[in-house]
Amino acid sequence: MVKSVHKFGGSSLSSGERYQSVAKIIIGHTQPGDCVVVSAAGKTTDTLVSLWQSYQQQDKQAVADILLQLSNHQTALIEELLKADAKHTVLAVLAQELSDVAEQASKQQLQEAALLAHGELWSARLLAAYLTQLNIQACAHDARALFSVTSGELLHAQNKQQCSQVIDANKINVVTGFIAASADGKTVTLGRNGSDYSATLLANYCDAQNVCIWTDTPGVFSADPRKVEKAIKYNKVCREQANLLARLGNPVLHAKTLSPLKNSNIKLAVRSSFDVQTAPTDIVKQGKAKQKRFITTLQNVDLLLVEGLNAGEVAHVSQLIQHSLHHFIHNGDTYLVVPAGATHQVVSYFAGRANISESNLNGCAVVAPTQDVYTLSTLAAEVLNQQSIHPRFIHQDTGYTLLLTDQLIESDVLSLLHEKLINKGQEVALVVAGLGNVGDEFLSQLDAQFKRLSGDYSIKLVGLIRSQHMLFNASGITLGQWKKQWQHNAVAYEQADLLSALNELDYEHKVVVDITASEQFSQLYTDFVERDCHLISANKFAGTAASSWYNALRQSISERNLHWRYNTSVGAGLPINFALADLQNSGDKITRIEGVFSGTLSWLCSKYDGSVAFSDLVLEAQKMGFTEPDPREDLSGRDMQRKLLILARELGIELDLDDISLQALMPDELAQGSWGDFLANKDKLNAFIKHHADAANAQDAVLRYTGLLALEQGKVSAKVGITYAPKGDALANLTPGDNIFVINSQWYNENALVIQGPGAGKEVTAAGVHSDLYWLVKNLK
Repeated sequence: MVKSVHKFGGSSLSSGERYQSVAKIIIGHTQPGDCVVVSAAGKTTDTLVSLWQSYQQQDKQAVADILLQLSNHQTALIEELLKADAKHTVLAVLAQELSDVAEQASKQQLQEAALLAHGELWSARLLAAYLTQLNIQACAHDARALFSVTSGELLHAQNKQQCSQVIDANKINVVTGFIAASADGKTVTLGRNGSDYSATLLANYCDAQNVCIWTDTPGVFSADPRKVEKAIKYNKVCREQANLLARLGNPVLHAKTLSPLKNSNIKLAVRSSFDVQTAPTDIVKQGKAKQKRFITTLQNVDLLLVEGLNAGEVAHVSQLIQHSLHHFIHNGDTYLVVPAGATHQVVSYFAGRANISESNLNGCAVVAPTQDVYTLSTLAAEVLNQQSIHPRFIHQDTGYTLLLTDQLIESDVLSLLHEKLINKGQEVALVVAGLGNVGDEFLSQLDAQFKRLSGDYSIKLVGLIRSQHMLFNASGITLGQWKKQWQHNAVAYEQADLLSALNELDYEHKVVVDITASEQFSQLYTDFVERDCHLISANKFAGTAASSWYNALRQSISERNLHWRYNTSVGAGLPINFALADLQNSGDKITRIEGVFSGTLSWLCSKYDGSVAFSDLVLEAQKMGFTEPDPREDLSGRDMQRKLLILARELGIELDLDDISLQALMPDELAQGSWGDFLANKDKLNAFIKHHADAANAQDAVLRYTGLLALEQGKVSAKVGITYAPKGDALANLTPGDNIFVINSQWYNENALVIQGPGAGKEVTAAGVHSDLYWLVKNLK
């Protein structure tokens, strides 16, 4: 049984290394019985076209030169990939085929379609042989034994029977794309993008469950990513919009590729063979994805006025010129948009019923939800006019508008159109994890934040996560009713359920806001990023994970053009990370950061003057909710150690937690045992603190607990522990509960830059998370 059909284009098979990569994909994504459809390797088809042209021009020397070029290329691939008998066998077959082509050319018997078919034959044979060499059961098939055509029409019933007889259920079936056979056995090509068409036909004939088109781009974008740097990759596109884009010239999918999927449940995905980890774009049935916005360009086309266009004629002429065509009715007249190079052929086909209305046109089409088309058409015309590009013909229709001009629309204008037309239609899905004090406060401030950002994007709260329960509503959770909805609709979840829910969100941007203190949850960041989620963290664990994991996460975020904001992981709402980034971006070099990064320890040390035992202050802070449930977690200094590591990494310093020396604000032995054991021995804590306070006082200083990061002559020193701050120093004059960061740099050398303010509290922390959200949304453009 064929479960999956995979198709690999020429760029995916352009070298021996690419063949090896494709083999790895096949091993990881197929099972016996599955089919792999291949195009000609690299530019082989172009080379074969050049050979045909030289043959038609009777240029014998050029024919010989191109045959040698083909031989050298294919031989190099075979030599690199195959060994021993397999290599010799494939080389011998190649040599015989090239000899046959040369003989046919000399006898004036060469046939164009049969000549062009060699590229796919060579790819299928080589890939099947290479898989077999890797101990993968594989076989190569010539699609001319699978697909039969009569008078340009595929014989579907016959083809289905042929596929059931030929496809081997116990092997990987490597099938040539692009070609079929006529009733008299002659080769027929399936035209532009024919290998993609072969893949969906094969899936239809074999009742496959899914088709994957592996390309050199990671999916379907809002615009050509080679022309528009900020083009958006969509995770889902409905078939109707994909079909419309294909007819309007989008190069990723073509209308005939989609036609075999009509009225079927076969799933279609487009993904990159160069970046297997990137999520694909799924082409889904109507209703399975929201309507998106796209902009695609047209180049060198003619507009034909056609009389009495009959059903099926567009399909016939499309087959004739091997190109998808778009037709529409404008002011009662029927028009065809035709590539200029095919105009003569099309006019001849209609035998006097077609005339050129406009020629030598370029332009663009905007595909969008129907309710947006009028506004977008008007705006697009305004933008083009501002760039001195004046449309000669504008047509609005269901789901799109077409603007045809004299001038080419270059990348800069296309990017401007994308900014004005496409970005404004984007939506952001927000998922919030952690519904405690800070999370509750964050959600209470969210409605006002949405209003501030409404001019940029439509933002919806779609997910809430707390402990082992979650609530997801893809259409949006009502902010004022979230607690009631949580109470009635939250469900228990496993990790796979959460990741699946994120996968299903059909939004241009997804943001996970982590306001938990869970290390386990932070370990899911890599999974979130794989699902194209931006991250906002108040959680410190990811920022202080092992360097290898942290660096891999950073790299993945960068490769996917995602954002990760975590300003509140250090300093609550204080803009310390912003300040460090700004200093470095301005060219400054930071040499030292010292400060108190814990609101709890700031309060304890600033409050202590000897009149009250330190242990009593700890119990008072615990009662007020300033500490962790077990205050020894605060006194251990590990929280500040993590914050110092985050600051170090902000400066580009490669450190791990173990590289930061740590001295606790309590005797080491009090870290052992239970909280009750600690209370039974609290006098040891009091004596410990009094000893240090007295020592500080003897030096005309006060007791503080600080983190210190120093960079001197290329050496890094990092430590967290007890410090005696001279009276009058910024650290000594700290307001109880405040955080303080004293920054020295090349420009702030003698007179340090000081950032000070509340280091804890649900309001300031929630505000800090909102600051990150505001920055992130503003930078999505």
